[in-house]
Amino acid sequence: MVNCYLVYDEESKEAFIVDPGGKNPELERFIDSKGLTVKFIILTHGHGDHIGAVEEYREKYHAPVLAHFREKELLASPALNSSKYMFNRGIAIVADKWLNDNDEIPFGDDVLKIIHTPGHSPGGICILLPKNKWLFSGDTLFYGSIGRTDFPLCSTPDLFDSIRSKLFTLDPEIKVFPGHESFTTIGREVQYNPFF
Repeated sequence: MVNCYLVYDEESKEAFIVDPGGKNPELERFIDSKGLTVKFIILTHGHGDHIGAVEEYREKYHAPVLAHFREKELLASPALNSSKYMFNRGIAIVADKWLNDNDEIPFGDDVLKIIHTPGHSPGGICILLPKNKWLFSGDTLFYGSIGRTDFPLCSTPDLFDSIRSKLFTLDPEIKVFPGHESFTTIGREVQYNPFF
């Protein structure tokens, strides 16, 4: 099961969606009940289990799709992103805006800071909201684990370097919301993650 996240600002009622892997009626009802405006859909990476509802939600909410520019090849290829095996239908996506490392996107009283963390995929990113101390880590870092590197275009050395140099240097109190399983913190993973 993939974790899809909805983040919203109570004052402005603006929201964004992270990794909509599949259609979620509960998510849609919540957006409607709160009167939220989905400003964009942001992808931590382009594997099929994280992009299953992207086109549907892009159309439904008239929301642009954001992804790192090095994810172009993966997003464009149902064979590489494994969507044709997961859903019996190929999914090919072109983002509306391509992101770079260190890009910043203002949101409410915080800002999304884009951290390029290649390894699980070439254009994998983590999304940091520093004021809230939240990090959406996609499939880069998990509770007590790390992302797989046995898919096409993966790199084990890149993944280890991304985590050591870009994530483990962050504030240990930052809460990590991964693409699968339960949340953790940077501090916990620095201290206890068995891969390090």
